[in-house]
Amino acid sequence: MTDQLPKSRQLGYVIAISQVGLEMVVPIGLGVALDVWLGTLPWISVVGVLLGFFGGMTHLMVLVSHMDKTEKSEPPPREPQ
Repeated sequence: MTDQLPKSRQLGYVIAISQVGLEMVVPIGLGVALDVWLGTLPWISVVGVLLGFFGGMTHLMVLVSHMDKTEKSEPPPREPQ
C-alpha cells in the first residue's frame, strides 16, 4: 500500500460529489421539519424531495459535463521511457 496523497483534482471531484449529495438531502430534511412544525405532513416533504432530486441531478449533469470537457482538453499522459 502506498502513502500517496490524493491529487487536488481528485479531491475536488470528491467534494463536488459530496455537495451534490447534500443538495439532495437538505431539502428533504427541511421539508420534513417544516411539515412537522406546520402540521402539513407530507406536502412540503414531497416538494422537498422533488426539489432535492431535480436540483441534485441538474448539478450532477453540469459536473459530469465539466469533467468531460476538462479531460478532453488535457493532453494524454506520457508513457515512462
